[in-house]
Amino acid sequence: MIGGRITGGKAIYGAPLGILMLEARFPRIPGDMGNAETWPFPVLYRVVRGASPDRVVRRRAEGLLSAFVEAGRELVATGAVGITTNCGFLSIFQRELATALGVPVLTSSLVQYAMIARMLPPNRRVGILTVSKTTLSPDHLAAAGVPADAPVEGTEEGREFSRVILGDEPELDVAAAERDLLAAADRLCGRHPEVGAILLECTNMGPFAATIAVRTGLPVFDMVGLATWFHTALAPRRFPPP
Repeated sequence: MIGGRITGGKAIYGAPLGILMLEARFPRIPGDMGNAETWPFPVLYRVVRGASPDRVVRRRAEGLLSAFVEAGRELVATGAVGITTNCGFLSIFQRELATALGVPVLTSSLVQYAMIARMLPPNRRVGILTVSKTTLSPDHLAAAGVPADAPVEGTEEGREFSRVILGDEPELDVAAAERDLLAAADRLCGRHPEVGAILLECTNMGPFAATIAVRTGLPVFDMVGLATWFHTALAPRRFPPP
């Protein structure tokens, strides 16, 4: 309802989107979910203690579900009416977090795979770029509704991006990281010429989405775009009356 009075309960002041953050020290450059300047709207952050990049990506976030649930509930209590995370590997917690938090939850960029696939011609497929191809398991894919045979390429062969993100290093050579991502995109398209769109699993790849699109000539989807779409449903734009 437009107008009226608020007499009790939670009032949301422009920040209905809550983001569950890994506990990390690597740089959050513009375009990264963890950089508040990435968003054209306010967001709420909560760091999940103990959720290191290595533990979440390489060790399936072992023992961390309860910590993510607790942090998510804190965001909801603060006023979030929708929750995202800043690691695509948390797709394995999609069902559990949506059940426990009682609000819409998007754990991973991967959940948009099926929608993107439906946009493409029948002879084209969605290709995935990930920070760790070796540990992006069938379970991670299935939890997000991604077919097990989806084309996947990782950035582990590079020298900077995966090393800094997974090793939680305090400094990032942005140009070198970009080269890693472009090389991975080249391998993905070279090995899978049927790829008609690219989906970035890693939320830290957002700053490089535009460059990848230019390099490949393909549409590139990431978590920033998905979360922005999500926000439009959580806080629909108000239009002046005609």
